[in-house]
Amino acid sequence: MITKLTHTKITILFFILTLLVLNLEADDQNERIHALLDGLHQDAHKGNYENYFNRYTHDAVFLGTDKAERWTIEEFKAYAEPAFLDGHGWTYKIVDRNLEGENDIRWFDEILFNEKLGHCRGAGVVQLINGEWKIAHYALTMLIPNSVAEEIGFQSQAAEKQ
Repeated sequence: MITKLTHTKITILFFILTLLVLNLEADDQNERIHALLDGLHQDAHKGNYENYFNRYTHDAVFLGTDKAERWTIEEFKAYAEPAFLDGHGWTYKIVDRNLEGENDIRWFDEILFNEKLGHCRGAGVVQLINGEWKIAHYALTMLIPNSVAEEIGFQSQAAEKQ
């Protein structure tokens, strides 16, 4: 049967199989990134300090919800340590997540829910280092409905003046 296949058919078949293999590899990388981020939130919820911070690159940056919260990973560790000491950390439930990019650098955004802050957005960059995905940059923002954004803006400005 193979002898009946033309060179063109073999080329097309090879091309299709190559695309399938590349797609499977991309799916595997996306699954690994989802596992990294899912694990991050699980470690925070359980207060697993070491595991949580091992998910970041050595030179990662974390942006918190306050305008003054731009931390190197070492600064973020110092800030977060008291929250992890009681074994609880913080809890953000994943609502939705998007992954983009290819090769060794990818980026993501996710909608999260926190009992105190409501809906938030996490966005960041992950990097493949020595075969392992690590978080290089993470930004956490609060999501404010447009219908109350002006009021929240005024409150934020007033708080900054205090």
